[in-house]
Amino acid sequence: MALIITDECINCDVCEPVCPNTAIYQGPMIYEIRPSQCTECVGHFDEPQCVAVCPVDCIIKDPAHPETEDQLLAKYHILTAKN
Repeated sequence: MALIITDECINCDVCEPVCPNTAIYQGPMIYEIRPSQCTECVGHFDEPQCVAVCPVDCIIKDPAHPETEDQLLAKYHILTAKN
């Protein structure tokens, strides 16, 4: 399941640089996560790095994008494949 940033985001900018897939970006109001690039850090780390650093706990699983750990790992392999 991809992650989503809720409207409790305070735009502190700590999540964007820790995302290994560059899935996090500054949206019109708050930071946002591209579901197509979010692997919840599967393949990179044991836990989502954005969740670990968020001071207001505003990053949650996105119910609109359910994915199993196997699906997240497959996405990781696609995103990190060398051309």
